[in-house]
Amino acid sequence: MHLTPPRVALVVLPWLVATGLAVVAADQPLAPAAPAGVVRGIYGGVPQEILDSGSSLRAFGVDAVWLGSGSITDERLALLRQQQVQVYAEFNTMHVADYVKAHPDAAPVGSDGQVSPPPNGWQGVCPTHEGYRQSRMAAFRELLTRFAIDGVWLDYHHAHASWEQAVPEMPDTCFCTRCLQRFQQATGITLPAASTRERATRLLSTHRDAWVRWRLGVFTDWVREFDAIRDEVRPTALLGTFHNAWSDEDQQGARLQKLAIDLRAQAAYIDVFSPMPYHARFGHADDPAWISRQVQWLGRHLGVEGRPGERHRIWPIVQIADWGTPVPVAQIDTVLTEGARRPSTGVMVFNWGGLRTNPDKIDAIGRTFRALPTRTP
Repeated sequence: MHLTPPRVALVVLPWLVATGLAVVAADQPLAPAAPAGVVRGIYGGVPQEILDSGSSLRAFGVDAVWLGSGSITDERLALLRQQQVQVYAEFNTMHVADYVKAHPDAAPVGSDGQVSPPPNGWQGVCPTHEGYRQSRMAAFRELLTRFAIDGVWLDYHHAHASWEQAVPEMPDTCFCTRCLQRFQQATGITLPAASTRERATRLLSTHRDAWVRWRLGVFTDWVREFDAIRDEVRPTALLGTFHNAWSDEDQQGARLQKLAIDLRAQAAYIDVFSPMPYHARFGHADDPAWISRQVQWLGRHLGVEGRPGERHRIWPIVQIADWGTPVPVAQIDTVLTEGARRPSTGVMVFNWGGLRTNPDKIDAIGRTFRALPTRTP
């Protein structure tokens, strides 16, 4: 077992970063691999507060940091490399609302034939819009070319819906002319010459199984292309995905039927699955063991046991910051420990932006992180 290094002072001086001297070239070697045991991660920005306390990230217990793809800079990457932690990017796939504003034909169409309003403000995009897909693939390629990161996690890779709440909103989409034409071409099913509403009614009844399978295939094919770009540009990088923590039966099978997420199919391309079991947000504030139950379901579903050398890994992202129902400090150890139970081999904190001004929670995270490699059964 690789033990956490002793407490040391910060290696990169702030003035080096400020002057731009601490810059990492795009071809710099990756940071050393995370220690054996549980990967302990922070999502949502550079945890500067830990560094300001005089501790290194490794001494605190952190060995991986997730940053939004748009927030990665040479200076931040240099700082994290000096800290000897893995650096991963979160990449938005289906939630670039500004694109829809500039290209109205990319908006998802509902079963009534009208543009589907953003549920709870969550603006999705039609998955067959070629211009949008090309723009995201180009951005993905640029990210991997520009920065020597250790991996990219796909985020918001689902149909137009707002599921990150106790009562999700998941309208049926997309029934635009483009999607209907492609469905017919792919399946050989001919829809009647009728209104969009009538065609959608048929797709959601008579042809529902074919419609669901086709939509799942569309979203999975995006993942296939991301994987191909990764293999071409930076083959040593991990490809991960953030996704909801439901089973395929939860919410009347909504992950497949509504969100178009087929985890088994995506497993052909994904290395690390990161479910999002935000227990307090999703109505399980008093039952943090729900976290490990959802992870265990995923392990059974994908055939992942949490053994060394497995093709796939499960690293859930768990709620520590308050979002809706608060997460008390006294619960942090339990939440992180439940997230790290096998078949999980890693756990990350959601999210640093909501923790910066809460030193008690930060201290609690550090205590559990430093103990995790020897505590997880």
